[in-house]
Amino acid sequence: MANTKQIDELKIILTERKELIEKNIQGSRDSLDSLKNSECNDDYDYAEVSSDSFKEGIIANQQSKELSEIEDALKRIENKTYGICEMCDESIAIGRLRAKPFAKFCTPCREIYESENN
Repeated sequence: MANTKQIDELKIILTERKELIEKNIQGSRDSLDSLKNSECNDDYDYAEVSSDSFKEGIIANQQSKELSEIEDALKRIENKTYGICEMCDESIAIGRLRAKPFAKFCTPCREIYESENN
């Protein structure tokens, strides 16, 4: 199980990543707004704006999901349940938490979860 110092280090990583994602999401929203207001002179312009809007939307959705997972991890830190698998209640290995600080499952349970949800 992760010790207090390791959890504090991971909390800093999570907080910094949260701030970066929030900036990225705002940037995507600003880009989408500007694309919506751009002038389309022909079909090519329209296709380009549509494609760019679609890509920005996908990126924003993916980052929103990660942001939600990070916020959940930060709540688990505050609740003192961080680093405990939500499926089996065993400790999540520190190596896994360093690789994915918002992990909710230990490696064996993650594999079970993914096989059941794909």
